[in-house]
Amino acid sequence: MPRAAADQPSIPHQILLCAGTGCTSSRSAELRRALHSELTRCGLDKEAHVVPTGCFGFCELGPVVVIHPERIFYCQVAPDDAKEIVERHIAKGEIIERLLYKHPPEGATRNSIDENEFFHPQHRVALRNCGVINPEDIDDYLASGGYGGLAKALTAMTPAQVVDEVTKSGLRGRGGAGFLTGRKWAFTAAAPDTPKYVVCNADEGDPGAFMDRSILEGDPHAVLEAMAIAGYAIGARQGYIYVRAEYPVAVHRLEVAIAQARQAGLLGEDILGTGFSFDIDLRLGAGAFVCGEETALLHSVSGKRGEPRARPPYPALSGLWGKPTLLNNVETYANIPQIIVNGAAWYAAMGTERSKGTKIFSLAGKINNTGLIEVPMGTTLRTIIYDIGGGIPGGKAFKAVQTGGPSGGCLPAEYLDTPIDYDSLIAVGSMMGSGGLIVMDESDCMVDIARFYLEFTQDESCGKCTPCRIGTRRLLEIITGITEGKGEPKDLERLEELGRDIREASLCGLGQTAPNLVLSTLRYFRHEYEAHINHKRCPAGVCAALRPKGKFRIDEEKCRRCGLCVRLCPVEAISGEVRKRPFVIDKNRCIACGACAQKCPAKCIAREEE
Repeated sequence: MPRAAADQPSIPHQILLCAGTGCTSSRSAELRRALHSELTRCGLDKEAHVVPTGCFGFCELGPVVVIHPERIFYCQVAPDDAKEIVERHIAKGEIIERLLYKHPPEGATRNSIDENEFFHPQHRVALRNCGVINPEDIDDYLASGGYGGLAKALTAMTPAQVVDEVTKSGLRGRGGAGFLTGRKWAFTAAAPDTPKYVVCNADEGDPGAFMDRSILEGDPHAVLEAMAIAGYAIGARQGYIYVRAEYPVAVHRLEVAIAQARQAGLLGEDILGTGFSFDIDLRLGAGAFVCGEETALLHSVSGKRGEPRARPPYPALSGLWGKPTLLNNVETYANIPQIIVNGAAWYAAMGTERSKGTKIFSLAGKINNTGLIEVPMGTTLRTIIYDIGGGIPGGKAFKAVQTGGPSGGCLPAEYLDTPIDYDSLIAVGSMMGSGGLIVMDESDCMVDIARFYLEFTQDESCGKCTPCRIGTRRLLEIITGITEGKGEPKDLERLEELGRDIREASLCGLGQTAPNLVLSTLRYFRHEYEAHINHKRCPAGVCAALRPKGKFRIDEEKCRRCGLCVRLCPVEAISGEVRKRPFVIDKNRCIACGACAQKCPAKCIAREEE
């Protein structure tokens, strides 16, 4: 157990405050100003320093504050709490119980971040500095050992040795394909043409994924350092980071980091006096999902329309402007400095035989602890969902987990003990992807889930090849008809046949993987499709045309009087008074859409069968 604040030696406090996108949306910037103001008012601005950091990962409980040296973990901190934190914790050493994390289901408090069950099974490599340092201060990064990998590579290793170290580590590309990183570096280094380029794919487009964004917001120098190491290894002098413009915080911190690295002589000409020169520029993407595909991305970087092309030649031989180009994603690069500093054997000791190291996942959907985690490869889905993620809210039953984004698949409860690695997930009909992990419970309709993702991929198709452009539209038409009660038994065979054709004939990865969600849900949840088609019934009650008949009713004894149902009702059929009297539904106005029942935190709204 950590000692109370009053027992700690007299060391100036550091108040680490999450300044990532998630916590910023929950008023962490306002909280930061309030903390500064209270420290000044109490004359404690020399005793404590507020440090804005990147994402801690525990997004469900933001804004998050961790106070050092005690490592006390406060969650869901509001600007109004700043006064109490300064007057009680900083000034008197008192721990504020009401702001501590309470672990479900027993509700026991956890004082220290080290006691928090969310962080225990994790092992942070790519996320090691997120939530720890100020991402806009290069001195913080240097103090954490930053740029030590670049210094070692430039002064103690040849380019070939750097490539060999990355190869021996067993690091595989974290963008989804899982190609061996060292092999890709070796191919690019061996390419005879010049100049060569290093490109970072930060065009993260999967629904529910925010791994790359969080790294860029919390530790941008790690990516810059890795790209410089890569430039040295393959013989490149110029790098580009392709980041979507919808990430304004990440873009700003990259701009700050690049300027600081240039000023410190860590980017630009004659880095560290070694004669090696390398610089990095940004290219902003417009949010096209297809630009996550490497050839489409390179077209976009060079100012052309973001469309994929046939391969070979691969970018390692003919990439940006027809020159040899090394392309990895943000998470892949974030591992590189630690591999160079600690050695390939250190990294290869983590993970499984064929999937080395750690992997970042973004937890979302029907799970108590949404957020960002990093675990060793081979960790089971059960550990992630129940031990780290805290299980399913409201006591509902787990139904499926969707891995790999729109390109992945949905796995049922029987695969909860599947170890997460590249080969194991492919074997059961899904894939690793970039690391999105969305949990679904008994209230989710798997046919509607497949329709949602198919609608996304069809909308994001660039239209260049017919199988993807037309095939995904036909798939969407069939599956939409099923959700609307117009399905026929032969539709299941059509979906499977068309899905296989699209997968085999499409030009790029987007089209080749677009049918995966449909095929995996057909494989594991065929009974739900059959209920929609044969019985004209949606078992989960999600598909509006197939819901059971009957209006909704609120159990007044269980109603929390929160008023959420009123805000959700599209026809103003609900009345009541927040915190004073329970809400009721006017059955004459209710259209039985179910929006109120799906979101009610007390689960006190149910359908009355006719």
